[in-house]
Amino acid sequence: MANRLPPLNPLRAFEAAARHGSLTKAAGELNVTHGAISHQIKALEASLNVRLFDRAGQRLRLTAHGAELLPAVSSAFEEIAAATARMTRPTSSGVLSITCVPALLSFWLVPRLGSFTAQFPDIQLRLDASNDPANIHAPEIDVCILYGDGSWTDCWVKRWTHLDLFPVVSPQLMNSQPIRTIRDLGNHVMLHADEGREWHTWLAAADALDLRRGPQHHMCDARLAIEAAMHGHGIALGDTMTAAKLLSRGQLVAPFNLAVPAADAFHVACRSDLRAAPIVGVFIDWLFAELEQEDARAEPQSSARRTIRRPVQHSAMRMRKNAPLKRKKS
Repeated sequence: MANRLPPLNPLRAFEAAARHGSLTKAAGELNVTHGAISHQIKALEASLNVRLFDRAGQRLRLTAHGAELLPAVSSAFEEIAAATARMTRPTSSGVLSITCVPALLSFWLVPRLGSFTAQFPDIQLRLDASNDPANIHAPEIDVCILYGDGSWTDCWVKRWTHLDLFPVVSPQLMNSQPIRTIRDLGNHVMLHADEGREWHTWLAAADALDLRRGPQHHMCDARLAIEAAMHGHGIALGDTMTAAKLLSRGQLVAPFNLAVPAADAFHVACRSDLRAAPIVGVFIDWLFAELEQEDARAEPQSSARRTIRRPVQHSAMRMRKNAPLKRKKS
């Protein structure tokens, strides 16, 4: 079989050039000269006795033979990379780089670091607050926890949990300026984590689109909106993951028994070649196990009922389904 296989270096040059559509970019990735890449590709074409590329100026275009060869070569290199990752990344020690949605990182993941460290004391986590899908393919990042529709390509991705959204406010503000009905929202600052669509959808579900609006602030992500609400600066929309513990601890209260589903969800994603690495699997398995151990979706509503002193009187205060809404998490 070895006699039937082309040389490895020409195959690497071919795969990189085909992926980038450029000899120059392939040379940069493989840390060789432009001429070396060109020579390797010509050698591969000679050994196979076929033409693999058509050259149109600076751009390379695969021939029919090249298009037939590329998937097999790419798959082989991915399998080699995955096997290497499994051998070189230990199960329970080493450094693991994680990016996470800012609000989820602050209010859910960081409070649970003790649980992870207790189980895996020799794994050092490097955490970064980000919701950029480009991090999935960043070489310095191992695992991404993202908020979105999960449609990212060329990677391993799995939905972690979906969300419901509902208003939250600090107990101090609730006591100083009571919120007895939805109309009372007009007396408070409305805190946004997006351009305003979330609050619009929640008010639509509450039959209150005609509500008189007071002052409004727009934040760049949900974490800032929640923090502003905790400091008593207004009312934000919390969600069933990031606001759950804040509600149970009395740092926030939910004035109304009405939640609407968010359009997107939290997902866990990583490069396909890294998914098989034991240290990556350890963290992902822990992440899903932690979620299974708590009933985060039910907690906010029960916490709100325990905290609010007076019942809300409003015809729209009944749980019901509504169109999902987008939430900017980063």
